Amino acid sequence: MAVDRDLVLRSAAALLTRKSTATMDEVAKAAGISRATLHRQFAGRDALVRALEALGIAECEASADAARLDDGPAQEALRRFVKELEPAAGLLAFLYTENQLFEGEEQNEGWARLDARIAALFRRGQATGEFRIDLTPAWLTEALYGLMASGAWAVSEGRVASKDFTYMITELLLGGSLRREES
Repeated sequence: MAVDRDLVLRSAAALLTRKSTATMDEVAKAAGISRATLHRQFAGRDALVRALEALGIAECEASADAARLDDGPAQEALRRFVKELEPAAGLLAFLYTENQLFEGEEQNEGWARLDARIAALFRRGQATGEFRIDLTPAWLTEALYGLMASGAWAVSEGRVASKDFTYMITELLLGGSLRREES
């Protein structure tokens, strides 16, 4: 019987976003397969996390494409991006805590590509006068990731309604990053 790798990854993502310390046995059970079958797909937790990383990057890039980051006001593009990325926010929150993904030479170039696209959005907003220029695009990008992760955790814990996710993230980030008129 062939194993649907995408289904296994999505099952693993759903479990690990709720319980980041889940064992490989728990991941296999969530995917409806044996541990041996899971191990044939992913040699261990590191291989599984790397596969989830690739899925997360693909989800982020697809969301950036769908959000049309270069179209219209930067604020609106940011809102579209957060809305598009919301379904993957839990996975991103899990990946955000996996420090080995961001260390040394093994860092996936996909993150750098994504960082560059988001930073370009913030730079564009700064150039058009929408965003503050005293906050670097790199910092605004990191702040966005942090807010997305925090929002995903708050929703998964039931502390915040999922319908408020996009509003919470964008309004908090934009409230701190919008350029204010000098008085």
